[in-house]
Amino acid sequence: MDGVALVGQGIHKRFIVKQTGLTIHALADISLHVPNGAVTAVVGPDGAGKTTLLRLIAGLMRANEGSLRVLGIDVGAHPQAVQDRISYMPQRFGLYDDLSVQENLDLYADLHGVPKAVRRDRYARLMEMTDLGRFTTRPAGKLSGGMKQKLGLACALVRSPDLLLLDEPTVGVDPLSRRELWEIVQQLVEDDQLTVIVSTAYLDEAERCARVYVLQEGKLLAQGAPQDICDQARDLCFIATPPPGLPARTLQARLLDASDTIIDAVPQRGAVRFVRQPGADEGALAALLGGAPRAPTEARLEDGFMVLLHAQAAAPLLAVAPPAAAPDSVSNAEVVIEVRDLVRRFGTFTAVAGIGFSVRRGEIFGLLGPNGAGKTTTFRMLCGLLPASSGFLQVAGVNLRHARAQARSKISYVSQKFALYGNLSVAENLQFFGSAYGLHGPRLQQRMQAVLEQFDLIGQENVPSGQLPGGFKQRLAMATGLLHEPEILFLDEPTSGTDPLARRQFWRRITALAEAGVTVIITTHFMEEAEYCDRILIQDAGILLALGTPQEVRARAGSTAAHSLNMEQAFIEIVMQARAANGTKPNARGQA
Repeated sequence: MDGVALVGQGIHKRFIVKQTGLTIHALADISLHVPNGAVTAVVGPDGAGKTTLLRLIAGLMRANEGSLRVLGIDVGAHPQAVQDRISYMPQRFGLYDDLSVQENLDLYADLHGVPKAVRRDRYARLMEMTDLGRFTTRPAGKLSGGMKQKLGLACALVRSPDLLLLDEPTVGVDPLSRRELWEIVQQLVEDDQLTVIVSTAYLDEAERCARVYVLQEGKLLAQGAPQDICDQARDLCFIATPPPGLPARTLQARLLDASDTIIDAVPQRGAVRFVRQPGADEGALAALLGGAPRAPTEARLEDGFMVLLHAQAAAPLLAVAPPAAAPDSVSNAEVVIEVRDLVRRFGTFTAVAGIGFSVRRGEIFGLLGPNGAGKTTTFRMLCGLLPASSGFLQVAGVNLRHARAQARSKISYVSQKFALYGNLSVAENLQFFGSAYGLHGPRLQQRMQAVLEQFDLIGQENVPSGQLPGGFKQRLAMATGLLHEPEILFLDEPTSGTDPLARRQFWRRITALAEAGVTVIITTHFMEEAEYCDRILIQDAGILLALGTPQEVRARAGSTAAHSLNMEQAFIEIVMQARAANGTKPNARGQA
């Protein structure tokens, strides 16, 4: 069919769960038309069926019902014929860490039968596009996260496909690398008329695409140009400015809790962007705003996405247990983390170079930086997982350079990667880690019930944790980390790869914890999440570049009333300014 790369009609895909015999409808009656020479996005909450759809298109699965033609070929009947003409980059692309950049490229060229005669020119173009040409001898395992994604994309493109499938290619990638990856994709579309289908958790990425498909629970909620999805929220979007002294996240939490009046709310540039219910009572809305002025604003694709999800929900999308009251004896002015001249060296390489800051009780503090900037090293030192080479580091009243074990009962660490036991059930994981934290008997049962309710895991107790959708895994990891009621919670990119709805639910819980006096230290690549923080620190090449409130950091980047920057723009500006001032270019690990 001219002008169409893919045609699907009435696609169904079902899976049977061995343990229970239940049938899961991963995709139900999906029909789609994907144009040639453009980027098409597939978006939806965790478990919506995005990855299943891409795997069907790639010929790695067969649909139970319906027809699916890819590049004019029936992919169910002739999967190899399709696979010979496409490239598929899954969420965990199979790079070989011990092989160099060049060796990985050679391996994939061999696998795809790329003739030796065409490799030289193709390699040269891919290395120029990805800026990996300087690192062809470096092992892939020693590249930063952003560089690994670029190498994965280069390996997927080594065969010059007619169709490129990308499954959440920018998960765990910093804003600079994310921008560069999209520049590569756009260049391929413009220069080669390549057809691209991408699933993504970033709705601003979907906004760049020619067409968007919105999935939920295996069903197609909407399709069309990005503006068609935006129109779902037309005339419903506003910006509210909190009064002095009221944090934007506090107003946002109040709005989110009013599901009969508000569909969505998120901090933005010190204000709160919200989407109201159609026909919401004006008096109720005014009471929620508490005198905060509001102004209408244009709808974004993310606003339309949230309206679509809300219309399908039988119950409120956000259900958060009320926070416990903060202890009367605790002062939020109390410094619980103090860092001075912190240094970490690995041999002759300095990963963290003399940074310093302090964090108060009940504060949400963000550690931001490009891939390879040293923030994870800083983070691990704060948690007591990695000793500092020099400097002063005190957490919860304990000097971590000399007594790390004493601090661990007061802190909790939730890692970026799901670190629980996949073969154990939800309840078994909670029991195991509760015992490790010293909880037993009635006290353990009480805390297990409390976190199951707090993180909406009731009914999932007997499900193996490895079989949970991504959003549920993240909630279980949080529930496990909070069993022993720590004073300080360390979160390492906890929302990586999660959809906007899951991020709202996560941050509503974090806001509640901070209100109860828990101190939160978080790393994230979603720059909108920096708006929830009381203060943020930006570092690159192990050096502190900026420290302050989100408003102060935006001002540091040049944001003014006439030229307002969002946090992602401010982040990129600060990092690029510092690199330009130093006259350096980041290497493959992100350091100068």
